[in-house]
Amino acid sequence: MRLKAIFLNNDPALIHRVFAEDMREKLGGPEIISPQTLRKRDLRDVEIIFSTWGMPALGEDEIRGHFPALREVYYAAGSVQDFARPFLRCGVRVFSAWGANAVPVAEFTVAQIVLANKGYFQSTRISRPGEWNKTAAGGFPGNFDAAVGLVGCGMIGGMVARMLREYRLEALVHDPYLSDERADELGVVKCPLEELFARCQTISNHLPNNERTKGMLDYSLFKLMKRNVTFINTGRGAQLVEADLIRALREEPGRIALLDVTHPEPPERGSALYTLPGVILTPHIAGSMGNEVARMGEYMVGEFMALREGRAPQYEISEEMLEVMA
Repeated sequence: MRLKAIFLNNDPALIHRVFAEDMREKLGGPEIISPQTLRKRDLRDVEIIFSTWGMPALGEDEIRGHFPALREVYYAAGSVQDFARPFLRCGVRVFSAWGANAVPVAEFTVAQIVLANKGYFQSTRISRPGEWNKTAAGGFPGNFDAAVGLVGCGMIGGMVARMLREYRLEALVHDPYLSDERADELGVVKCPLEELFARCQTISNHLPNNERTKGMLDYSLFKLMKRNVTFINTGRGAQLVEADLIRALREEPGRIALLDVTHPEPPERGSALYTLPGVILTPHIAGSMGNEVARMGEYMVGEFMALREGRAPQYEISEEMLEVMA
């Protein structure tokens, strides 16, 4: 018996971008349903929902009322924190393309680490007419035996660690959930957070996004950083105290902060993050964009097919996982 599936999203164009034509055909071309039309449609036989950015946050009563036969939700994007819990509590299995979205974030991060260890970002500030001074770019270790710090070593942090094995770098990791066996597998060294901030030339944040990590990175850590450190944040802006980072950057003008995320996002009008010479802002571009978004659709169609063919899924979400995931 064929399962009844739908796409649940406001934007048909977005569905078509994330789920490419061959993926939609593989699913049998499910109808795209707008969340605003739920009360007008009889969806009691729907067993499968596919979605991406724009997935509505429904309460348990709404889920049971609109989708009493629902079995699985496949979310072709990253974090499911905003909507997953009510579905899980209704006994609906939830799958996320967080593994697919981790790939471009890890690639973005590794590219920045490689440049940072060469002093690239500091050098762009001194290589202008009348300011050319190659010796001023000294004091950087390059990508041979440099210490790189990863704060958090989940899906993205672990992927960064694996990619960095192509370079001869010392990867220091702070993650209380990282086992010794996993650390050995990744080739990283576990260390206290204070040591990581004091020793590393480049530091990259990959903390999970939850209440425990909000404001976790503050002045007590930022003041320990090297005078020419590069701090990278592709995690979440709320995980660091931005006023404390600004203070540390002002104290040591050679420090660089590469911020792809902020809190709020974008920064408030008048924020020093716009004007400090040591800050490079990007508008949350590390995750999937352009052609990369189709990878997320492929991952979710793959998960759907795995269950149909009796294979174990790789990206199922549980309530326990939500406590430590971004």
